[in-house]
Amino acid sequence: MLKALSLVVLATVMTPVALAQTAAYPTKPIRLIVPFAPGGAADQTARLISDPMSKELGQPIIVENKPGGGATVGAALVVSSAPDGYTVLYTTPGPQIINPYLMAKLPYNPDKDLIPVSRVAWFPNVLVVAPKLPVNTVQELIEYARKNPGKTNFGSSGIGASTHLSGELFKSMAGVDITHVPYKGSGQVIQDLLGGNVQMAIDSLSVYIGQIRSGNLRALGVASPERSPLLPNVPAIAEELKGYEAVAVNYLSVPASTPRAVIDRLNAALRVVINEPAMQERMITGGMIPKTSTPEEMAAEIEVERIKWKKVIAESGAKAE
Repeated sequence: MLKALSLVVLATVMTPVALAQTAAYPTKPIRLIVPFAPGGAADQTARLISDPMSKELGQPIIVENKPGGGATVGAALVVSSAPDGYTVLYTTPGPQIINPYLMAKLPYNPDKDLIPVSRVAWFPNVLVVAPKLPVNTVQELIEYARKNPGKTNFGSSGIGASTHLSGELFKSMAGVDITHVPYKGSGQVIQDLLGGNVQMAIDSLSVYIGQIRSGNLRALGVASPERSPLLPNVPAIAEELKGYEAVAVNYLSVPASTPRAVIDRLNAALRVVINEPAMQERMITGGMIPKTSTPEEMAAEIEVERIKWKKVIAESGAKAE
């Protein structure tokens, strides 16, 4: 809990000029950094909330994609930015939850350099396979992988992304030899799945729902504990692989020492946007579970998720190269 509280420790000494600037915030455009390439769940959701948030704040929000390093490139950019609320990170599990245990060294301190603003949503994943792969259930996939060791590849949106660890968790729990193929975003994974260059992926339902409904990709199971109302005929992976669960949390964060008043302003704007009935419906229909939080609630959730994924990484032996 002390570590969680350290995520929301803010600067307490401010000059009169800084106080005036904070009170007027925002007075110029805000950069929303997405640490992945265009096309993935993070990118799509960041763009979904950016326009209504900009209207709520009275300033443009410019979405910038900065992929690489399992989201560390984008996170490092935000950490090195001025702590004034004008550079915000659209944060996935990588920067603070997964990468500290997956990578030997990070270009920032995950405990101290980023402060959560609010949760945006939870993202249940779905296991999809290429159309030509001769399997129709999770158990058939497991049996196929066991009969063809090393010949089944799973794509992810990058080393350290939740899509990577979801695959590693599946690999470990199913006891199969499958190979990780990292990309710079989910959009690239989809193209190679359609082309048959990779055989499977466990990625955000929000990204894959269109491809599943069109029949372009085959869904074998959802990674939430229960079936999704969006795919009622698709079982939960846990129905065939007991205990399997992979749901990613997405949230906004800012550099350490960002004034609390600025964080509260961003938090309030996001709450208004996410709690709009039309936005709720759009996000739920898109496969997300929209739910905002206080900074403290999000900090506590980060710690809970860290414990879970630290165990997964240790048991799977996953390492970022």
